[in-house]
Amino acid sequence: MTGIADKIMRRARSRGRGRWVCAAKDFLDLGGRAAVDQALSRLMKAGKLRRVGRGLYDLPRMSRILGSPAPVDIDAAVAAVARRDSIRIMPDGMVAANQLGLTNAVPARASFITDGATRTVKIGGGTIRLRHAGPGVMHWAGKRSAPVFLALRWLGRRAGQDPRVAAILCRRLPDDVKRDLSRHSRHLPGWAAPIARAVAGGRTAAA
Repeated sequence: MTGIADKIMRRARSRGRGRWVCAAKDFLDLGGRAAVDQALSRLMKAGKLRRVGRGLYDLPRMSRILGSPAPVDIDAAVAAVARRDSIRIMPDGMVAANQLGLTNAVPARASFITDGATRTVKIGGGTIRLRHAGPGVMHWAGKRSAPVFLALRWLGRRAGQDPRVAAILCRRLPDDVKRDLSRHSRHLPGWAAPIARAVAGGRTAAA
């Protein structure tokens, strides 16, 4: 392997098998784009790295159960797409609501929102859906309370009329997320603001 390829492999190993998906953009500090692309191609052909999507690679971990490389980590792949394309990506509201215990519903296909273009991206043996969202939604990107906003947005106005929503969030959210939600409550829909105040105060909206 070339010097660039050796450095790529060291960086990939340092991130942990199966935990990081990379793109050429992640290695441009090591050399020019053409040299990096060539090194990645050689590593893939040599079986050192696995190609999991257009311009995306990982160092897969082996599944003891399957006796073969484990499926790609979708969250790591989405993070790589965001870095590669210089866009921001957040989980779909249904996913956020499910993770917070506000719904049992799960999306049929991995879905995310982005300030980039709406499109379908092939990852591993499947696809993920990216849906464009406006500035009002993407304002929450990177904020600790973003999943709460996304979940409430997906639930809609009926969440503001259900005291169980605030009660569940009071129980499940750590204090720093509650504070962050309160700090950015002015960016919530009007019907959701009372929920944020209730959660920040550690009580249900009906209290």
